[in-house]
Amino acid sequence: RRVHGDLHPITCNPTILYIHPPSLLGKKRIRCLNVTTAMRLFAPILLSALLCNAFTFSAGNLLSSSKFLTREADVQQHSALEAAVSKKQAAPRNSPYDYDVLIIGAGVGGHGAALHSVSNGLKTGILTGKDVGGTCVNRGCVPSKALLAAAGRVREMRDADHLKSLGITVEGTVEFDREGIAKHAANLASNVRSNLEKSLKGLGVDVIEERGVYSGAHKVKAGDRIITAQDIILAPGSVPFVPPGVTVDEKTVFTSDGGLKLERVPEWVAIIGSGYIGLEFSDVFTALGSEVTFIEAADKLMPTFDNEIARVAERVLIRPRKIDSRVGVFASEVTPGIPGVKPVTIKLVDAKTKKHVETLEVDACMVATGRAPNTKNMGLEENGIVTERGFIQVNEKMQVLDKKNGVVIPHLWAIGDANGKMMLAHAASAQGISVIENIKGRTHVVDHNTVPAACFTHPEISFVGMTEEQARTKAKAEGFEIAKSVSHFRANSKALAEGEADGIAKIIYR
Repeated sequence: RRVHGDLHPITCNPTILYIHPPSLLGKKRIRCLNVTTAMRLFAPILLSALLCNAFTFSAGNLLSSSKFLTREADVQQHSALEAAVSKKQAAPRNSPYDYDVLIIGAGVGGHGAALHSVSNGLKTGILTGKDVGGTCVNRGCVPSKALLAAAGRVREMRDADHLKSLGITVEGTVEFDREGIAKHAANLASNVRSNLEKSLKGLGVDVIEERGVYSGAHKVKAGDRIITAQDIILAPGSVPFVPPGVTVDEKTVFTSDGGLKLERVPEWVAIIGSGYIGLEFSDVFTALGSEVTFIEAADKLMPTFDNEIARVAERVLIRPRKIDSRVGVFASEVTPGIPGVKPVTIKLVDAKTKKHVETLEVDACMVATGRAPNTKNMGLEENGIVTERGFIQVNEKMQVLDKKNGVVIPHLWAIGDANGKMMLAHAASAQGISVIENIKGRTHVVDHNTVPAACFTHPEISFVGMTEEQARTKAKAEGFEIAKSVSHFRANSKALAEGEADGIAKIIYR
């Protein structure tokens, strides 16, 4: 891990955890005498990292909250660390700017950049727009996992045959409280959002509630004032993409934003799109009793997935459930309904010929057609920055370009969904950390082929790197051969013990 720019090892065994940051406390070794003490010190940080999918932490991150440090030795060690980092961050500044780093957007990407920035001794501010946590925490990763967790329990406890095979019998029917599940998701998002904001303030990041608008070199407008910074990071995130012809009321026709509120469980819901978002919501709705119809413009479901993985997923996640599909069609027009009074109408046209093929009448329709960059009204066009479908153009270091393949705009960076490189929360975090590395003069480029992705269905789907199809295309173009190894879960004792033997693990290599 990197602490103040110095790489140092972290080693752990069942009784001892050592951390060797050479730039902290001179050259002394910081040692936690046992795992219990170590976890009191690091548990808050590790938990935060897991929730945000942030895989890099720094000295600043180590200073969490003394309430976790109960032994006197722990408190003394925490105080020593705090003093060391505070001393470094409090060094006199000789700068004409208000901040060394100013970040627009406080999602996972902005949060990760801010923590890494302040831990590197940079005076850091972050403009939250009153949306700390961004999409991931408030309208995405976090609340969706809460819904999936609850729905997954319902599905498991209603599967009498599976439970019986394990020697378990559940008497009576398994019921759920829709409002209780929705409240669980909302509470989780609220708690994580609060913790993220506390971590920013606790580590010395100036949290500014206004929405930031880029106003030219080194300047950001926040409300009725101008804030200046040596470097500015744009991290505005994204919003649900709604195709033309689709009318959203977030009641009967809704995006993931409305779906996460779980205001009702429709008897029949159509889901437009069969990517991560669509699959996860199909898992939730079918577990709670809905019938689902996928509407997919491509010729097959899950078109962006590895073909072999997609076939297994279809066999395990779709065929055994109350799910059907329409592929090779567009939803050209979607009209909201009135619950219990008027259905939602969906006109389908052939994706190739554009001829009308069918009209569906369903209780609800979810629009899961991806996300669009949240870059409108940010002052980009007014300052000579040309976007591509709203995406800010950047180079491999995340430096903003004035247009596609254009020139670098000095001291301006863009991370996360806004640049479209890889629209995942933990990719945004990695990019934010990478930007700070480059600002500090340590050249760094994110290898997006090492960033994992997951679909938290039951069972889950996950991958890192290229699909087999992408790998074969690359191999053909560059003149090398690839091979693959597939291991079936039916040969795995743990999977057999749980009665979940249908699945594979796959490695593609050269």
